[in-house]
Amino acid sequence: MRFRAPAFVLAALLAVTTLTACGGSTWEDDCAANSAGYIECAADKRPPAPALSGELLDGGRYDLSQDRGQVVVINFWGSWCAPCRAEIDDLEATYEATKGQGVRFIGINIRDDRDRAKAFQDGRVSYPSVLDPSSKLALDFDIPPNTIPATIVLDRQGRIAVVIRSAVQQAEFEPVVARLAAEAS
Repeated sequence: MRFRAPAFVLAALLAVTTLTACGGSTWEDDCAANSAGYIECAADKRPPAPALSGELLDGGRYDLSQDRGQVVVINFWGSWCAPCRAEIDDLEATYEATKGQGVRFIGINIRDDRDRAKAFQDGRVSYPSVLDPSSKLALDFDIPPNTIPATIVLDRQGRIAVVIRSAVQQAEFEPVVARLAAEAS
């Protein structure tokens, strides 16, 4: 018995193939998902991170350029996000375990007011967060975190090395961060 695909399936495949061929290479074409579902880019395929700066929850300003030469973990979160609540202890534990290796963490709070964001984070994490109620900072990335929680890990050259579009768990996340911290500059 021979299988015959319906015409609409063939047309859809042709359209996807054509759009992919015309669209050029994307960052995901140069990167691959690991066993935990994290999208990792080989060192020679990593795109540069955009400029990132904003007002910290506790006052003052943050600018990504101040952390050049460090591995930077950027976590997009909201107090209203159940998976964000689930991952917060794993993020803090990974931060504590890797901060001595030249790793910095910065949270980016979206769609919360300052009081709600501070109340959520107070006593749970020791790294700073930027307030971004409009989600503009996420949109500045060529690799936008289109769901939250989302975590982006930058290498020491300020390039996007890992993108995670789900809650992290320390057992899978910490080894990835430690491996990036061990890379030569």
